[in-house]
Amino acid sequence: MKYVLFVCNHNAGRSQMAQAFFERYAPADLRAESAGSTPATAVWPAVVEAMTEVGIDISDRTPTRLLREMQLHADWAVTMGCGDACPYVPSTVEEWDIPDPAGRPIDEVRAIRDAIEQHVLDLIERRADAIRADRTAHERRLESLLSQLAGEFEGVRSAGEIRACADAVLARFDDAPVRSHVLTLAHRRTRDCLRQDACEALAVR
Repeated sequence: MKYVLFVCNHNAGRSQMAQAFFERYAPADLRAESAGSTPATAVWPAVVEAMTEVGIDISDRTPTRLLREMQLHADWAVTMGCGDACPYVPSTVEEWDIPDPAGRPIDEVRAIRDAIEQHVLDLIERRADAIRADRTAHERRLESLLSQLAGEFEGVRSAGEIRACADAVLARFDDAPVRSHVLTLAHRRTRDCLRQDACEALAVR
C-alpha cells in the first residue's frame, strides 16, 4: 500500500477535496490522506456543498494537523498554494497552484473543485507507477529508526544486521491505516528481534 498526502494550510478545502477525489478514482493499492499546518475547526461549508453536488459527502470530515509521522509515512505529497507555510515533507513533492476556497462564493468554489478533480486525475494517470516505486518515505523512516538503534546495539550486532532487521520490521507497517505510532512500534519490535539469536522479522520475510 502506498500513501499520497495532500497538504494545504487549513485542511478545510483544497486538500480535503483532493483526498476525496483521490479516494474516488485511485486504484485500491494507492491511498490518500490530507492535513494542514494550521487546521481549521471544520471543513468550509461551501466546500461541503460543492462536493455534495458531485456525489461526495465530506460533511463528517475533520481538519487534521500535519504531524511528523504523517510526513515520514507519505510516499508522495502534494502541497497546494501554501508556499513557505507548508511544512517540509521528506518524500517526492508536487506543488499545485490552487486558490484557497475559503470565503469564496459557491460558483468559484465549484471551479476550484473541478480544477482539483482534473489535477487528481492527471496525478493518477501520470504518476501512479512512480508512486508505487518510490521508496523515499520508507528510507526516511528506516534512517530515523536506525539512528535510535545504532548506539544500543553497537558491538552486539553488525550495521548490516541492524538495517536488515529494521527494514523487515518497517515493511510490516506499510499497510497500517493508522500511523501515528508506527516508528515507536517498529523501534520496539526491532529491538526485540535484535535481542534474539535470529531476527524473527527476517525469518518470515
